[in-house]
Amino acid sequence: MQLPVPVVTVGLLLCSNVFMTFAWYGHLRYKGAALPLVILTSWGLAFFEYTLQVPANRIGYGYFSAAELKTVQEVISLSVFMAFSVLWLHEPLRWNHVLGFALIVVAAWVIFKKW
Repeated sequence: MQLPVPVVTVGLLLCSNVFMTFAWYGHLRYKGAALPLVILTSWGLAFFEYTLQVPANRIGYGYFSAAELKTVQEVISLSVFMAFSVLWLHEPLRWNHVLGFALIVVAAWVIFKKW
């Protein structure tokens, strides 16, 4: 049984964004780590992000337009980042962050709406 294209696309993008978020921001928890080590580690994590993101876009394109794919990726990215910043960096999620992200979700709705 083959999974529907949107399920595969969103699933791969979700996984890729977890890797991307750790590649870009995971090192902030380790301020004492040497910058060259942080860069190499981030590159290593980014490799796995790309091995998931590229197939997600390849599979999803055609079912989704390029603008829709990018929008899905951004909404997933912000969702992953909200959880990451609270759980990994132990930063509070403030009302203005939630409102800003919600406005981006509204923008995504505008993009997906068939006018």
